[in-house]
Amino acid sequence: MTFAENCYNIFEQSVAAYHVTDDVDAQAVNPYAEGSVEHTLYAKNYIDAVQWHLEDIIRDPDIDPVAALALKRRIDRSNQERTDMVEELDSYFRERYADVVPAPEARINTESPAWAFDRLSILALKIYHMQAEATRADADAAHRARCAGKLDVLLQQRADLTRAIDELLDDIGAGRKYMKVYRQMKMYNDADTNPVLYGATK
Repeated sequence: MTFAENCYNIFEQSVAAYHVTDDVDAQAVNPYAEGSVEHTLYAKNYIDAVQWHLEDIIRDPDIDPVAALALKRRIDRSNQERTDMVEELDSYFRERYADVVPAPEARINTESPAWAFDRLSILALKIYHMQAEATRADADAAHRARCAGKLDVLLQQRADLTRAIDELLDDIGAGRKYMKVYRQMKMYNDADTNPVLYGATK
């Protein structure tokens, strides 16, 4: 099993664990040792799973506006946690390949390995939910057929993305590509860079 395939299995495990309760307030139980990359991958996907369902809830047309505002702020916090965790994963990959000397002709990739794994984590959730829609008993045959077609595309995307990630890691390890990590530097959560926040404190 390749590194990316193993990571996807961890994502699937987390998605399944979330749906045991299907409760955005349920406490996650991470089965992996704290400090391990597996622990971070599992925690990252669990955050994604919770946020997926928060995004569903906030789209309820009958939601109370006060509750919606509180939920929006919870989603903002979740986004920051997701970003922090991706950056933690990038730190892992930088350490993993710290001794690799890039070849003179080495190229940079459009995204870091961790952001590619972020896409794979979300893909695991898309596949889970599209599978549910493709087999939904209370939906008509046309709906199930449409979702089955979309599921086929998502499964192909999973195959392509896991292969592309493994190839990227191989290229970095061999010095054919090199990592250059840019921190996200989100400004809207920072009281020093969001004008609304720093204006309010003056």
